[in-house]
Amino acid sequence: MPESTWTVAEPRKLTFDDPVTALHVRIVDGAVNVVGTDETTARLEVSAIDGPPLVVTQEGGTLTVTYPDLPWHGILTWLDRKAPRRRAAVSLVVPAGAAVEVGAIGAEAVVSGIKGRTELRGISGDSTVVGLSGIVRAETVSGNLEAQTVSGDLRFHSVSGDLTVVDGSGTSVRAESVTGHMVLDLGASSKPTDIRLTSVSGEIAIRLPHPTDAKVEANTASGAVSNAFEDLRVGGQWGAKKITGTLGAGTGKLKATTVSGSIALLRRPPAQDHTHEAEPTGKVL
Repeated sequence: MPESTWTVAEPRKLTFDDPVTALHVRIVDGAVNVVGTDETTARLEVSAIDGPPLVVTQEGGTLTVTYPDLPWHGILTWLDRKAPRRRAAVSLVVPAGAAVEVGAIGAEAVVSGIKGRTELRGISGDSTVVGLSGIVRAETVSGNLEAQTVSGDLRFHSVSGDLTVVDGSGTSVRAESVTGHMVLDLGASSKPTDIRLTSVSGEIAIRLPHPTDAKVEANTASGAVSNAFEDLRVGGQWGAKKITGTLGAGTGKLKATTVSGSIALLRRPPAQDHTHEAEPTGKVL
C-alpha cells in the first residue's frame, strides 16, 4: 500500500479506510487520547493545535501522527530550544489489536481498550492506561502513570514519576524509580504473582488479594515497614528492615527494595476479590 500523507495545521477530522495494525503518536504539550475498538480502520480528531502543523502518514498498516523534528528514539532527552512553541489535542480510535506507541512531552496521555502492545515515553505529563490486556511499557522522567484494570505485563521506569496500579490482575509488574512512589492494588489472578519493585527514596505500598501465593522479600535500608500478613516475618537490625516469608503455596514472587522509602504490605478484603466494584480512582489504600 503506498504512503498517504496529510498536514494538519488546524482542527480537523480524518478517517482512514485502510486497516491499521500499529499507531505511532508523538506530541508536545496538550493531550493525546487513544481508544481501541472492534473496527479494523481508524479515525483521528485534532481538536486544537497551536504552532507547527502535525504530519499524519499511513504506510502499510502503520499510522503515524507526529512532528517531523520529534524522534521516537531519544524523545526522553529531546529539548530543542530553537524549536517553536507548540501544543495539540489529539484523539484517535484504532483497532483494539493494534500496537500503540505514544511519545508525549509535557502532554497528558490516555490509552484505553488496547489488546496489543502499548509503549509510552515522556518527559513530563501524566499518563493513564485503562483496560489494557497486552504488554505495557512506560518510561518517563517525571511523569506519573496510573494503570487501571490492566491484565497484561506491566513495566515502568522513571526518575521521579509515581506508579499507581488500580485493580491490577496482570501476570507481572516490574517497576524502577529513583524518588517516585509506587502504590499497587492487585486483584485476583489465575497466574502466579510476579512483582518486582525498586526505588531509592520512594515509598512502596502493595495491597494483595486473599489468598495470595508468593514468596515475599521486601527490604528497606532506613525506611519504616508495615505488614498485614501473619505468615510473613518482619526482621532486621540497626536501620535496615525486611519482610520475608511465604504466602499460600509460594508459587509466585514478590520482591520490593528501597533505600530510604517505607514499605507496606496490605491485605485486600476477601469480598473484593470476587466483585468488580471499583473503588474511587486514586483512593487505593
